Amino acid sequence: MPHDFTHDRKRVGELLRRVREERGLRQVDVAEKLGQPQSYVSRIESAEQRADLPELRAVCAALGINLADFVRRFEERS
Repeated sequence: MPHDFTHDRKRVGELLRRVREERGLRQVDVAEKLGQPQSYVSRIESAEQRADLPELRAVCAALGINLADFVRRFEERS
């Protein structure tokens, strides 16, 4: 059976949103740290836009979470 990457992208977005909310940040706060519009963060969280590894690392940094810790949390919920 083929791997469902769409489901994984949705899970990445959901986890990013969860981490952002845990840290009391708004999408606009993260976007400002990234030098991007708020819609950029929204599209990643909603899985409308895929984040490549460097982008994901930057988003994690803006959220105050280490990329390795983010991946660990992602894998825990597999």
